[in-house]
Amino acid sequence: MVTIRTGLIGDVATVLLFWKTATTEPSTTDDAASLGALIAHAPESLLLAVDGNEIVGSVIVGWDGWRATMYRLAVAPSHRRRRIASALIAEAERRLATWGARRLHMIVASDQGEAQTFWTALGYEPTDQLRFVKSFA
Repeated sequence: MVTIRTGLIGDVATVLLFWKTATTEPSTTDDAASLGALIAHAPESLLLAVDGNEIVGSVIVGWDGWRATMYRLAVAPSHRRRRIASALIAEAERRLATWGARRLHMIVASDQGEAQTFWTALGYEPTDQLRFVKSFA
């Protein structure tokens, strides 16, 4: 049975490995120091879907007091089409609403049609805004 729980510092190495196998888009912050810093800064921000002891899904939720964000939604290929992503998002939305969030923002790659369909089905709307990034590393 798959359950959702908060990610802990002891999960960092396993989560990083999971992201590689779950084929998520790599990021410059995919390292133990960055993920550890996230957990230290916002202990309830990493949500994990687990099947027994195996991590089969993840999402990061953020709240800066102004706007909510979600990052790194991923589900293991072996566990897709079981509503795990929807369950992760429902828990993320619940937490964000509890924290006071009224608006949510996330990034979806323009070439990820399946992901766009998923988010649209959950009531999210695309915008015509461009994304600008700058890496410090």
